[in-house]
Amino acid sequence: MNLLEQVQQNLGYPTLQKIDLTNDNVVEDAQANEADKFGQAAIPAILTGLYKYAQTDEGATEILHATVKDDWIEKLFDTHKKDVIEKIAAYAKQSNENPKLKMESIADEAIMIVNEQVGKDADAKKIKEFFNTQKNNILQYLLPTLNIGDLLNDNTLDDDTNKMEGPVSSLMHSLGNVFGSSTSKEDEIEKEKNL
Repeated sequence: MNLLEQVQQNLGYPTLQKIDLTNDNVVEDAQANEADKFGQAAIPAILTGLYKYAQTDEGATEILHATVKDDWIEKLFDTHKKDVIEKIAAYAKQSNENPKLKMESIADEAIMIVNEQVGKDADAKKIKEFFNTQKNNILQYLLPTLNIGDLLNDNTLDDDTNKMEGPVSSLMHSLGNVFGSSTSKEDEIEKEKNL
């Protein structure tokens, strides 16, 4: 299951383009309109924010119990919310619209899909695992000009090695997911009890 593609399809955005690693940009179609550019910028940025937010037990639990009234852009980007909104709006040249409302609908759709995928009996660990499997796919579409990694205090998100594809890259990403998967305090306590 590809979360990025599912969100894009469910909300009717055009197919997103992967980042060209030779110039850190999207190869844009001359016919690309504001909606194309908005989806290209906003969907990967919001999914990256959700990935990062889900890495804590509290964040993953909030995603499990989300409602459509939640202000996800505020939660995901905190004091950088205005910067993210402005950068996405500028990239898409959307000065006359309210990009925050569209961004909230992307977050709501993504959270709905995630909760459907993990099931009713999921816990915070399951949410973390789900996002860890989606991370590399999301980052292949994340526009470097948005500097989302800097805004989320995680420079690895903007690193080109996360955006590579191919058999060797897939192996390295898999190993990174195994060794980089976060464990909750409950998991650590359980491990200590079993020793």
